[in-house]
Amino acid sequence: MSEVTIRDVAKAAGVGVGTVSRVLNNHPSVRESTRKKVEEAIEALDYKPHRIARQLSLGKTSNIGVVAPFFIRPSSVERLRGVETILAEHKYDLVLYNVETKERRDQLFESLPRGDMFDGLLIITLTPNDDEAERLLRGSVPVVLVDASHPRLNRVVIDDVLGGYMATKHLIDLGHERIAYISDILESPFEHVGASSLRYRGYRDALAEAGLPFLPEYYHQDQHGVPQARKMVHELLALPAPPTAIFAASDTQAIGALQAASERGIVVPDQLSVIGFDDIEIAEFLKLTTIHQPLFTSGVEGAALLFQCMQSSKLKREANEIQLPLRLIERATTAPPISI
Repeated sequence: MSEVTIRDVAKAAGVGVGTVSRVLNNHPSVRESTRKKVEEAIEALDYKPHRIARQLSLGKTSNIGVVAPFFIRPSSVERLRGVETILAEHKYDLVLYNVETKERRDQLFESLPRGDMFDGLLIITLTPNDDEAERLLRGSVPVVLVDASHPRLNRVVIDDVLGGYMATKHLIDLGHERIAYISDILESPFEHVGASSLRYRGYRDALAEAGLPFLPEYYHQDQHGVPQARKMVHELLALPAPPTAIFAASDTQAIGALQAASERGIVVPDQLSVIGFDDIEIAEFLKLTTIHQPLFTSGVEGAALLFQCMQSSKLKREANEIQLPLRLIERATTAPPISI
């Protein structure tokens, strides 16, 4: 049996194809008697409008574009889960663009604001520079940043400087003075100013406030990942005066720190305290002390703000910032240093 088309409906109702289209799109110009005839023909023929064709007639795609770097990382997965929750409520589909190189990032920032593929754009953890922000603003779709910030763009953020300060101050309050920091490479090719750099600033602020000197040998940076973090911590623990505590810029890197300590026979937290950042799901299982940021909620808030922007011209013109709170989650990987 062949598929019923809009022309079949028009023929059965004795009207033109354009009239059927107006009925399907609830256009007010159709007379009630004509609308009733068309609706009866649709029911009799069991006509199902082609979704894509109907979207095009409405000038909508029912898609939301999402750009995220390394989207299989636990923090990105949680944010995407939050985004998908809101998209499902609005019956929108997610079109995901993964970024793993600077070239891919630049290409997407250039091409995506056109608006012929989706109705709104979420950019996660990729901070645009001024020229890129201007290009996004000139585009035909609203844009919201999540875990990234630019003063001219709508955004959902945390205070990464405060988070770095909170983590370091927790260690200082326990009595630690030899505190190391491990992170992603500060000069990230993906971001104008990255989270690792901001958390590093908070680390330095807490040390300075406590009157503790910053020791360059206690700061190591490398690509994101457990193996890289493990290597950095092995190097730190091999120093003549190794740190008694380590602040890792992510829970993933904190896991690498815990592995390195175990491989060297160092007991956590008796001989080494470790604190992470994010509070991903496995952090609770590992009893990892960490700075909790609401990853899932950031995705929810970002998507909700984007739909507001899609519905309000005012929100398209005025940049809104939603700042989410941070919390210290004290578990079993931090303790006062052993007195020698």
